[in-house]
Amino acid sequence: MQNLFETAFDYLRTTFDTEPKTPPHIGEAMGCWIYFTALAEEVPVLEASLNTTTDDDLIQLINKSKKLGQHQLNILQQFMVEEGIPLSKTSETRPKSDPNSIPLGAKMTDDEIANFISIKIASNIVMCATNMSQSVRNDMSLMWSRFQTEKMVLGMELKTAMRKRGWLKVPPYYYPPGVPKNQ
Repeated sequence: MQNLFETAFDYLRTTFDTEPKTPPHIGEAMGCWIYFTALAEEVPVLEASLNTTTDDDLIQLINKSKKLGQHQLNILQQFMVEEGIPLSKTSETRPKSDPNSIPLGAKMTDDEIANFISIKIASNIVMCATNMSQSVRNDMSLMWSRFQTEKMVLGMELKTAMRKRGWLKVPPYYYPPGVPKNQ
């Protein structure tokens, strides 16, 4: 699936990214800085999550989320350095530890970890959409579109796993007034 997206974004970049590059405006720079900070702070929390779970499916999803976060972080960092946008100070990575050595009251449950990742993905998707809508430069719009698409694909995979495991938190269903109760 990633190769299909890569091909589509390469086509869009060569077709629509032909205008001269102006410096990023303040909103574009701020969007980069905030998303960079969000990704950079996400990775240590994912590492801590790896230290607290023994669930193989969740470990796989955490690793996918971490890998995608680091991938996007590297692309964004290179872009920011090239454009002269300062990088934020970020937290240190976490060392590996034995999940069974952490007391139950001190570590997150698998349900909490999965929902944390879900919330981070949802907020990343919204940030990408906001940054895309505020971008004047086509190359920046394409970058945000790509990041958003990658996060959406991961989010769909996570949602499927969460539903299967009973971790998905669903709001109460809405029944409009006047609808028969048996529907």
